[in-house]
Amino acid sequence: MSLWKHHDFRWLWLGQSASQLASFAGQVTVPLVAVTSLGAGAAQLGILRAVQGLPILLFSLAVGVLVDRLRSRTVLVAADLGRAVVLASVPLGLGLGLPFLYVVGFTVGLFTVCFDVAYMASLPQLVERNQLAQGNSMLETTRSAAQICGPAFGGGLVSLLGAPIAVVAGAVLYAFSSLSVSRIRNRVSTPVAQSGVLRQIGEGLRVVVRDASLRAIAAATCAYQFSFTALTTVYLLFLTRTLDLPGAVVGLVMASFGPGVLIGSLLSAWLPRRFGYGRVVVYAALVSDLVMLITSTLHGPGPITVAALIAINILYGALSQSVDVAVVAIRQLVTPLPVQGRVVATINFLGLGLTPLGALLGGAAAGVFGVRTALLVATAGLFLSPLCLTRLSRSLVGRV
Repeated sequence: MSLWKHHDFRWLWLGQSASQLASFAGQVTVPLVAVTSLGAGAAQLGILRAVQGLPILLFSLAVGVLVDRLRSRTVLVAADLGRAVVLASVPLGLGLGLPFLYVVGFTVGLFTVCFDVAYMASLPQLVERNQLAQGNSMLETTRSAAQICGPAFGGGLVSLLGAPIAVVAGAVLYAFSSLSVSRIRNRVSTPVAQSGVLRQIGEGLRVVVRDASLRAIAAATCAYQFSFTALTTVYLLFLTRTLDLPGAVVGLVMASFGPGVLIGSLLSAWLPRRFGYGRVVVYAALVSDLVMLITSTLHGPGPITVAALIAINILYGALSQSVDVAVVAIRQLVTPLPVQGRVVATINFLGLGLTPLGALLGGAAAGVFGVRTALLVATAGLFLSPLCLTRLSRSLVGRV
């Protein structure tokens, strides 16, 4: 059965689509409130970005326990309803200044952690095992489209309505998402022993450590997030200082990742059926890293260099997104239903927890060894991920 005919999946997809559009639009609208309405400078914007991301490190593991204890639908509805209420309060609270906006950013970040863990854990409860690849492909296609269109949508709303009212438009989308997800009929919930939170967090960690496939996924995620964060930190310096590209061209080059990610999402259901999960995750990751390695060999701001950068980014985006969606499907297939939330949260926590260190070391390497060398080293670090995925491919024999 096509998932377009699946009642519960259609409502999950519709809610997730609205939620992702609001989330990526909010990456523009909320900072613009800080700048245009509250006079924030670079330091204040940095603080706002930091407090928005802080809940990932502070609460991911506890949220995994919450998702496993409750129905995923309940968490999804509450998370987006919470984001809607918080963002709707922005025009009323501007008189409180930047501290109020920091609280808004932190609270929205917390609800975002809840929604992201819950929607990734909910799919295996709603669809059959053989539908997971298609379901993940559809959800990630929507997310990729929102990633491309969301910032432009947010910027357009700011131009038409002003930043504070544009934020309220995001609240409307979150409210619509909450209403859509509430239409899911599935009432299946896997009973979880109501032991202490720390004990249940430990159970999630042990599941990841003891399962060969999940252990390989966690290792690959850590290697990728650390190296990719270091790479993106150096990448902007490479484009602006080493290649001496003007700002408009830098924006065009950075935007070219988006179409690649969208292509990868569209292909991600077909590739595992054609080649198998093991081959897709290993070879697509390896080829994408080899393609990115070409970047450090480019010189000068000429049109050939710009065309090469765009081609590299599109191809890298397509291949890396195919790997990401396949890895998510594998994780859902091999994880027992009672610990889906905790496994998602554990892997997210481990992977994203290394991103600040990757950013710091990437910047430090550029200062000590030069931008081009640092970019080459960071790109070489990406090859640790397909190495870990090779072990994942071996562990999948007889499992998926």
